[in-house]
Amino acid sequence: MKLIRYGEPGQEKPGVIIDDRKYALPKYIGDYDQAFFGGDGLKKLSAYIAGNKNELVPIPDGIRLGPPVANPSKIVCIGLNFEDHARETNAPIPKEPIIFFKATTALAGPDDDVIIPRNSKKTDWEVELAFVISKKASYVDLADAPGHVAGYCLHNDYSEREFQIERGGQWDKGKSCDTFAPLGPFIATTDEIADVNKLHMWLKVNGNTMQNGSTSTMIFDVPFLVHYISQFMTLLPGDVVSTGTPPGVALGMKDPQYLKAGDVVELGIEGLGSSKQLLKDWQPL
Repeated sequence: MKLIRYGEPGQEKPGVIIDDRKYALPKYIGDYDQAFFGGDGLKKLSAYIAGNKNELVPIPDGIRLGPPVANPSKIVCIGLNFEDHARETNAPIPKEPIIFFKATTALAGPDDDVIIPRNSKKTDWEVELAFVISKKASYVDLADAPGHVAGYCLHNDYSEREFQIERGGQWDKGKSCDTFAPLGPFIATTDEIADVNKLHMWLKVNGNTMQNGSTSTMIFDVPFLVHYISQFMTLLPGDVVSTGTPPGVALGMKDPQYLKAGDVVELGIEGLGSSKQLLKDWQPL
């Protein structure tokens, strides 16, 4: 299945994509949240669709898509998980996964505008594979880790590099700005993806290709990340884990060209769709 959420911010409703068409779910109660993923929601939704397929309502073109997961308890990110990306930023190759967080308030729809933070000078892009947790994960054995993944989605891990690197403290302050986690367009359940370790990843800025990589070059794969992270914290159903970016970010350039208002960022991952964001300057409310 491919899960979507559609509607205005804060008012999203759950839907699905079937044969490349978006459908609303009339009479369906619930959302794609912790209760859904932790309560056998995928199985129940599959049964609902099978029993009501003729009553599903097409969603008109132009309707906004929101983040495909509702209210995750946390967004866990893995830094420098591509060896060539670590090299381009002059960082050592990690011997263990580097963990940081994005605030859940950074979550945005896949095609929402991205707001350049107040006083930002170095807003950067990062195409990433994310996955959604299907059930509570604590001290998970590696062999059991795949069973804790509900599905995969596209994520742009926007980063303000001055806030992240030059302002002291942890990376989170450069990663958690509002709109800095556009997610989607959809969650593809694990059966939709034949081999998550061989997915093409790409990102363009103003039509120019900046990132062109593959999940095959990740240092730590999805099962290992579930196993590893669960040794340090409990992952809850609906939590999002983002797995790192291939080379081609502004930070790695000899003459970095960071994002500015009016820039357009487009990105995609094979089997997980694409998204597009317009960059805008911060404005007071």
